[in-house]
Amino acid sequence: MDGAGHPPAGSAQSAGRLIGREYDLELIRGFVDEARGSGSALLLSGDAGVGKTVLLDAAAAHARGTGMRVVRAAGVEFESTIGFAGLHQVLHPLLGGLDRLADPYRGALTVALGLEQGPPSDQLLVSNAVLTLFVQAAEECPLLVVVDDLPWLDRASAVVLGMVARRLNGSRIGLLGAYRTEEGTFFGRAGTPEHHIRPLDATAATVLIQDRFPALAPRVRERLLAEAQGNPLALLELPIALRDTRRPLGAVPEVLPLSRRLQAVFASRVEALPATTRSLLLYAALDGTGDLRALAPAGTGPAGMRELAHAERAGLVRVDDGTGRLTFRHPLTRSAVVELSTSHQRRDVHRALAECWADRPERRAWHLAQAAVEPDEAVARLLEQVARDVVRRGDAGGAVAALLRAAELSPRGYDRSRRIAEAAYLGADLTGDLRDVPRLLEEARKADGGRAGPLVAAVAAAHHILLSGEGDLGTAHRLLVGAIEMQHRPYDATDTGMVEALHILAWVCHVGERAELWEPLHRALALLKPEVPDLLALSPTAMADPARMPPSALGVLDGLVASLDQETDPVRVLRIAVASLYVDRLAGCRTALRRLLRDGRDSSSVTLEIQGLVFLGRDCLAAGAWDELRTQADQGRRLGEAHSYQLMSAEFRYQQALVAAARGDEATVRALTDEIVLWARPRGVGAQLSCASHARALAALGRGRFDDAYRHACAVSPAGELASHRPAALALIMDLVEAAVRTGRLAEATAHAAAAHDTGVAAISPRLAMTVKASAALVTDDDRALGLFEEALAVPGTDRWPFELARVRLAYGERLRRAKSTTEARIHLGTALDTFESLGARPWAARAGNELRATGLSVGSAGATGLASLTPQQREIAMLAAAGLTNKQIGERLFLSPRTVSTHLHQLFPKLGVASRAALRDALADGDA
Repeated sequence: MDGAGHPPAGSAQSAGRLIGREYDLELIRGFVDEARGSGSALLLSGDAGVGKTVLLDAAAAHARGTGMRVVRAAGVEFESTIGFAGLHQVLHPLLGGLDRLADPYRGALTVALGLEQGPPSDQLLVSNAVLTLFVQAAEECPLLVVVDDLPWLDRASAVVLGMVARRLNGSRIGLLGAYRTEEGTFFGRAGTPEHHIRPLDATAATVLIQDRFPALAPRVRERLLAEAQGNPLALLELPIALRDTRRPLGAVPEVLPLSRRLQAVFASRVEALPATTRSLLLYAALDGTGDLRALAPAGTGPAGMRELAHAERAGLVRVDDGTGRLTFRHPLTRSAVVELSTSHQRRDVHRALAECWADRPERRAWHLAQAAVEPDEAVARLLEQVARDVVRRGDAGGAVAALLRAAELSPRGYDRSRRIAEAAYLGADLTGDLRDVPRLLEEARKADGGRAGPLVAAVAAAHHILLSGEGDLGTAHRLLVGAIEMQHRPYDATDTGMVEALHILAWVCHVGERAELWEPLHRALALLKPEVPDLLALSPTAMADPARMPPSALGVLDGLVASLDQETDPVRVLRIAVASLYVDRLAGCRTALRRLLRDGRDSSSVTLEIQGLVFLGRDCLAAGAWDELRTQADQGRRLGEAHSYQLMSAEFRYQQALVAAARGDEATVRALTDEIVLWARPRGVGAQLSCASHARALAALGRGRFDDAYRHACAVSPAGELASHRPAALALIMDLVEAAVRTGRLAEATAHAAAAHDTGVAAISPRLAMTVKASAALVTDDDRALGLFEEALAVPGTDRWPFELARVRLAYGERLRRAKSTTEARIHLGTALDTFESLGARPWAARAGNELRATGLSVGSAGATGLASLTPQQREIAMLAAAGLTNKQIGERLFLSPRTVSTHLHQLFPKLGVASRAALRDALADGDA
């Protein structure tokens, strides 16, 4: 630490550890150990700020820990012309041993160090004297000499120490020096081993910046990582330099500011360049494209272009011969060029570049904005159009920055307010950085004279309330309804702000799960002219009452899902996924959602990443990919909690709770659903209360606590109706019916099965068609029940919902056993058992196994191997496959799909120790023997 308590320049140290320097530390400690016994020298090289000094510190600490004596020195720029100044630093702690040196050596050193007057001695004599003094000191204990900043050592000291370094073999002395790669030194490096210190790799750089600055928004962190290029000093100093910069919603300046320490590292070499060269570099830095045409406005002509050679020779820039593009050797050199210029110079350059790029509207708009010194509505409009364009490309952070600069340039208060509010909305909706949203909304209100603010401000506020820990549904609803009803009527369907407000209102209503919340939306949609946009028109049924979604709306939705491969607007992808959620069409959104998730990570858009994880998690739930879901939900919860996305965090708890419920982990179900209810109930977040009830009902059903299951299922929708504005009721149809039947509530069960049938939900999806038929079978006592179960299992496409399909097979197998149809019962119970075991649904596997035993079969234990480990269903499939039947033929015989047969075969192969169908016959024969 320096005197101000800062870490050493370039330090990658955090909480007593060096991050990403394991290899370097091992090498340096090995050098110290070798020098301790037989003498050695080593030079560390590397860029400025890369961490050489902190590694010297580590070497010194290790040496002291092994009992070595350590003496240290460092080159100092203002002493670089003073002869033997550096040597005096090195030898000062050892001067007590001068009297023991032979007279020639003592005389040479005392004169060289200025301790006595006399004729100067030659460098060889001085170097011999220094080596002798070192050896003499090492007789008491091994010695490590550490010299930092070798290029700033005075010439005489550097030459002498270089000569000493080459003559340490056989001593107990180590000499460890460090210098910047790009700077020369008089220290004779020939024959001295060197180790180049590289920048931190991407993983270590990320760990370092997250460890030291955990509150950085992801977009900011990624930008700093890109600019620092693994330089530890830059990683530690850039966030400090940005701290006092106005950076709402994760926006980062195009050229990063430098702290004083970074200026000292990167600016000094720029200052040494000729003025013409610095001017050219300023054009290149402010342009940022690397296109040499951007230097033409500098007016220097071909002769001036040759001035770039000074910067190239200094190692600051390079021009690619193939592409003709100019790049700065390090991004922070670009920052140094800008910081060394005046504001007047920068504005002049921006104006010239705006003319240069007149055919590139986006670049021209930004350069004009940077050149402006007072409000200019024309430029503000250009920037607003830039924001529209870049947000469609997924660059929400760029859109936010453009809107905020447009707001600064807006002459009218209303326009300034509108643009600030839109930036706040984009920040809440896409970038995921919620911290500046309240302040920006307050700025928007003040900019418009303290009035209620434009519609987009209410949208931004509602987003912030919903996503953040506040979660106050009532406030969000009032804000939106009030702002919408202030608009001129009829409402304009081409007004993006109005359409956005109505979408967010639909989301608020959906999350609230109360019918009265939807009434203002219905009124507003009736006033929207000339027509309601397609996705918005779907909201009242897809999000409020999916059980009653008409076929025409389902057809529209199917068309939208089919178009997702061509859809580039991330918000539209998410809204199609929302509309698909309760009507079992998420599988069709899977590819687009994965692309959205990847794009969100690439652009550090937390909101996109979290929402992508939400819908992919729901898809994994349906598809039985529960292990993948757990990983995704863990990641989503971490992101949600890190960014105060409490609503999203509750959704991931629900997904985890549902898997835990199916797998019989009731302690986890209780803990997760208690957390959900504790957060959701006081905020009126009805959707999450329904989710908690769903998980609790499933957990109770699996464990045979049917009274509890009935109570939790009825908390979502009463028996005998599929409640509107409770979309989760569609997931609990069979749960409620089965719980009611098991507790003797046959009338309630019959009423609920009838309600599902009469509402027409069977037409929505294969899963719901299967569920309606199976529920009807559960409440039917006579032989018609078996026919209804057969109809349920005959619905095509139900294998996309393996857990639900296995539950129907279990219920059918139970009914068949009671009807004494033992052979058929075994088929369905065995298939259900296989599925439950593959999913890890232990309570349900236990139920299926008990039923199989009741048919007289012995069900293998989990620890069994070979034939004993196969379920009856798996044994029968194995025998048919061994006989040469195809998957299709086996499926026709056992009433299974070929895909299900294939799954069973892949599960039983390892149990029998075979890898293919060809080996089944021998394995079965060996097992029977």
